[in-house]
Amino acid sequence: MQQNYIPFNKTGYFSSLIDDYLSQKSELKPFYNRFPSIENFKLQIEEKSVSHSAQSRIILTKVLKNQYNTIATSELTLQNIESLSSSNTFTITTGHQLNLFTGPLYFLYKIVSTINLSKELKTVYPEYNFVPVYWMATEDHDFDEINYFNFKGKKVHWNKVSNGAVGELSTEGLEAVFNLFSQDLGVTKHADYLKNLFKNAYLQHHKLADATRYLANELFKDFGLVIIDANNTELKKLFIPFIENELINQTSFGTVSKTNNHLNNLSTTYKIQVNPREINLFYLNQNLRERIVYEDDVYKVVNTNITWKKEEILSEVSNFPKRFSPNVIMRPLYQEVILPNLCYIGGGGELAYWFQLKDYFDKVAIPFPVLLLRSSVLIKTESQHKKLQNLKISTEDIFLKRDALINKKVREISNIDIDFSEQKETLKNQFEYLYKLAEQTDKSFLGAVKAQEIKQIKGLENLEKRLLKAQKSKLADEVLMMTDIQNELFPNNSLQERNTNFSEFYLEYGEQLIPKLIENLNPLEGEFSILTL
Repeated sequence: MQQNYIPFNKTGYFSSLIDDYLSQKSELKPFYNRFPSIENFKLQIEEKSVSHSAQSRIILTKVLKNQYNTIATSELTLQNIESLSSSNTFTITTGHQLNLFTGPLYFLYKIVSTINLSKELKTVYPEYNFVPVYWMATEDHDFDEINYFNFKGKKVHWNKVSNGAVGELSTEGLEAVFNLFSQDLGVTKHADYLKNLFKNAYLQHHKLADATRYLANELFKDFGLVIIDANNTELKKLFIPFIENELINQTSFGTVSKTNNHLNNLSTTYKIQVNPREINLFYLNQNLRERIVYEDDVYKVVNTNITWKKEEILSEVSNFPKRFSPNVIMRPLYQEVILPNLCYIGGGGELAYWFQLKDYFDKVAIPFPVLLLRSSVLIKTESQHKKLQNLKISTEDIFLKRDALINKKVREISNIDIDFSEQKETLKNQFEYLYKLAEQTDKSFLGAVKAQEIKQIKGLENLEKRLLKAQKSKLADEVLMMTDIQNELFPNNSLQERNTNFSEFYLEYGEQLIPKLIENLNPLEGEFSILTL
C-alpha cells in the first residue's frame, strides 16, 4: 500500500472559504471557536465539562441503550454507550443523511474520521474517554437526495413516494432494488457479503432509520461507533427551552442574518450555504414535516390547517416535543445540547453553514464545537497506479481538469515545442520599439501599432492551438489512455468520494477495506489523501 498527499487548496475541488479556514486566515476567526489542533481540545474539554449536565448524560445513555436493544453490537460500542454517563466522557460527532446503502464513499470517510480522532485524543488525553458518534439525519425529508447510489457507472434507484421524515419511511419496495443490485454484484465471496448486508439491513427492517442503524453498525461496530437517532421524545425534552425561545424570540433569524451579512462583506467568494427563516422549526407528525410560520399573531403549519395561539403552541411543545423538528439552522444546536460533544466532523459544505452559526451559539450560551474537515481520499488500484506511472502523470496532474491535463501532458511528451511563450515575448519586445518610434514621430500611429500587436499575438496563439490540436491527433492513443484513467478515478468529472459507492471497493478489497482506511487516514493531517490499495 502506498500513500501520497496533496493540499486541499491544490485539488481545485474545495471552496475559498474552506481553503482560508485550513490556512487559519485571521479574518475567519470570529466564525469558529477553536481550530482543530490536538492542543486546542484541552480547552474544548474544559468548556464542555461545565456546560453539560449529569442529567443530560443519564437521559442520553438511557435512550441509546433502548435504541440498541434490537441489534447485536460489539462490546466496545456497549462500553462507549455506558461511558457516556460519566463526566469524563465526550463525543466526536459526524452526521449524514440516510442514503441508500451509504450513498457516496465519503459516508465512510466521515465515520472513519470520528473513530480516528477519538483514538488520537485518547492517546493524548488518557484521563478522558472519547466516543465516535454517527448522527443519523432521520428527521430530514429530502428523499430525492438519498434514494439511490452509484455502482459501476449505473444508478441503483429506489422509486417510492415519500412524505414526512425519512427515518419513518417504510422500506417497502427495496426487495426489487435488491434483486437488480444482486445481479450486478456477481457471485464472489465479497459479493455474497454485500448481498447479505443489503438484505439484512433493508429487507429485515421495516423503517429506513432502523435499516440504516443496522447497516452502519455492521460496518463499524468493531471500532466502537455509537449511532444515534435524535428523533426521540426524551431527547427533545432537553431541547424544549430552545424550541420555546425560537418560537417566541426568533433568535436564530436575527443572529444568523447578521453573520451572513458579515460573511458577505468579508469576501464575494464566500458562498452562504443556508438562509434562516423567521422560525427555523418544522412540525413533525405521521407523513408530515412542514414549516412553522408566525402570521397575524397565529402560529401555523404551512400546507395544513394546523394553527395555534402562543399559549397553545407552548403547550404543544411541552406535551409533544418530538413533533418539533429543527431545520438545518437549529439541528447543530440540538446536537450540541444533547451530546457532550467536542468536535463536529463534516464536509466543506457542512462546515460552511456551521460558520454561520457561531454568534447564534454564543447568544443561547451553548459551547460551539471544534469544526474539522473530514478526511478526503482518492483510492487507486495497483493497476491504476502503474498506468499513471507509465503515463508519467503525477499526483498534482491527476487533479487537473481534463483539458488542462491533456494539454499539459501533450506538451510534455511531444517531440516538438508547442509552447510559443518565447516567440510571444520576442514579439512584444519588438513592438515596444515600435511604440517608442511612434511616440517620437507621430503619436496618431500608436493605435495602429497596438492593433497590429494584438493581431500578431492572436495569430501566434491560433498557430499554437492548431499545432496542439494536431499533436493531440498524432498522440491519440496516449490521449485516450490519459482520458480513460482520469475517467476511472474522477467519475463524471467529480471526486471519486462524491460519486462512487463503497460496494465497488468492497468487491475488490473485502473486509480489509475499512480497517485499511482506519489504519491510514489521519483527520488532523489537513491534506487530501491518495491511497494505492
